[in-house]
Amino acid sequence: MSSALWPAALSGFLLGASLIMAIGAQNAFILRQGLLRQHVFVLSLICALSDALLIAAGVAGLGTLIATSPMLINAVTIGGAIFLFSYAVIAFRRAMKPEALHAAKKGEGSLKAAIAACLAFTFLNPHVYLDTVVLLGSLSARYEGSARAAYGAGAVVASFVWFFGLGYGARLLEPVFARPAAWRVLDVLIGLVMAGIGLSLLGRLAYG
Repeated sequence: MSSALWPAALSGFLLGASLIMAIGAQNAFILRQGLLRQHVFVLSLICALSDALLIAAGVAGLGTLIATSPMLINAVTIGGAIFLFSYAVIAFRRAMKPEALHAAKKGEGSLKAAIAACLAFTFLNPHVYLDTVVLLGSLSARYEGSARAAYGAGAVVASFVWFFGLGYGARLLEPVFARPAAWRVLDVLIGLVMAGIGLSLLGRLAYG
């Protein structure tokens, strides 16, 4: 990459990182899977590749199309809110049932179910489209040609660094989560995050 493209790549990296590092449903899910050491590589890769696909679509101009299609955004918003509320209930139930934690530690969580949840957290969340596709895509219009591609590449690199860092870095917190009470707190927080995001989605739908 030539020196002239580095500023665009750095801009894409910093904006991409700032968007995905916020506490959200996807990050909470990857954090929990990382603590359990379950399917970390596959799930981190799915999240990063999904982001890469959405970033590429936004930089290519899909963001403009989505921004002018409120019906599409509304459909994803309703579906995403329902899914998030459902997962919040699951998280609260886990917090009240310690036996669910022991089962998870034994590796009883299936890869198929984990992948399905991961894809749902990614593509049923309208924030993904509004932030990753619309915002990143619209800001990429400041650049042309190779600089625009470098901007998108920088955002993609940020996604890979974040998700693999979160998934594998979670094990550094294992001493804290050696106690069942810590897992209960985590599941309660995850449930609150999911429910809070679901409510914010419905609020955005109600008030535009």
